[in-house]
Amino acid sequence: MTEITETVRPFTAASYNQYLAEGKLMASRCTDCGTLHLPPRAICPKCHSENLEWTETSGVGKLAGFTVVSIAPTFMIEQGYGRGNPYVSGIVELEEGVKISARITGVDATKPQEIKVGTPLTVDFITVGEGEKAKTYLAFKAV
Repeated sequence: MTEITETVRPFTAASYNQYLAEGKLMASRCTDCGTLHLPPRAICPKCHSENLEWTETSGVGKLAGFTVVSIAPTFMIEQGYGRGNPYVSGIVELEEGVKISARITGVDATKPQEIKVGTPLTVDFITVGEGEKAKTYLAFKAV
């Protein structure tokens, strides 16, 4: 009988991005003090322990703050965003209590007065490109 074991990934940006590409929003949890970190950390900032484990989050949260971006970075301009087509970036507070910055979809960036702090959100992975050039970005969609 063959035992199947999953390789434990290091707590790096590359591992985090690999999980995003798999459609998983993963955080690191300190096994000593229980603190959850997102984005993941290799060392717990609270107790300085290196005893961490990967934990999948619910991907459910609420909008804690936001801004509308009209002057986009190059990679967003390549996706069609800019002065005439702004996008929303925000801080999301997950059910687990951690906060993370991400793109916010499902809202009208041309009407920021209609976007409300506290709006319920769910994780939304955006993949740009194809094949080996594909890159997955974290986003949250208004529900």
